[in-house]
Amino acid sequence: MSLRLTILGCHSATPRVNAFPTSQYLEINDRHFIIDCGEGTQRQMRKYKVGFSRINHIFISHLHGDHFYGLVGLLSTFGILNREKELHVFGPKGIKEATEMLLRISQSHANFELIFHELSSKKSELIFEDEKVFVHTIPLNHRVYTNGYLFKEKEKPKKLHIKNIENYPEIGKADYLNIKAGKDIVLESGEIIFNDELTIASEPPKSFAYCSDTCFLPTIIPIIKNADLLYHEATFLSDKEDLAEKTMHSTAAQAATIAKEANVKKLVLGHYSGRYDDIQLFKNEAEIIFKNTLLAEPGIIFEAY
Repeated sequence: MSLRLTILGCHSATPRVNAFPTSQYLEINDRHFIIDCGEGTQRQMRKYKVGFSRINHIFISHLHGDHFYGLVGLLSTFGILNREKELHVFGPKGIKEATEMLLRISQSHANFELIFHELSSKKSELIFEDEKVFVHTIPLNHRVYTNGYLFKEKEKPKKLHIKNIENYPEIGKADYLNIKAGKDIVLESGEIIFNDELTIASEPPKSFAYCSDTCFLPTIIPIIKNADLLYHEATFLSDKEDLAEKTMHSTAAQAATIAKEANVKKLVLGHYSGRYDDIQLFKNEAEIIFKNTLLAEPGIIFEAY
């Protein structure tokens, strides 16, 4: 499985029993990311067996407390656990100052290097890339500067079609890298063996779009087009659309509209307002517009095939 999302918390800001603010753990192509870090994140990581040592990158959408007040606690715990690997934190301008101040005042000491990548652009930009994954921002529209994030695998090498390769004794293991790279093979006779015969196409790259707090924003549709999995906030139902507009949040129907227009495969709703006792109402509303709608709940795992 190349894309696996674990919900650590998915409720809005008001504290409640058994309700945790936003945080997610994403596994994609052997990379491990924390996305937002509300209060209680590290407790939820323990509960759902997220290995602390696996985390090298944390992405914060915006500086409202229910999305980053758990960060300092998590960083402090990394220090207590004698972490040595560097840790990268991506988030809005100001996150470095806020985090370092709290760590300094609380005299939380860490031996690892903490590297901040502060964001300020209102246009989508590439902010992380390695040999397996890249991450772009999704500019959102909330009461403070906010980004979502698009995580996408890079194209995987083709797989060798060994049975077909065995039909050509001239082809040896020394040719395998060239074949995986898409090259044709020319035999001594001059015959060209085309790459398609020697390889099996790899699975299409998987992608996850995380859209944190935002008002209804159709401009994000081209960025998240055809994503395998979309998480989109749905703080309110349509009966409170006026309140959603006032607070710069979205309704379940609006999230579903974005999912439909972007042609995503699955929609996950979250960030439910505490005024609703039954979150099934969010699914009911969204399904009218976008059938493949799912509900975030702590501990639920979503996968992309």
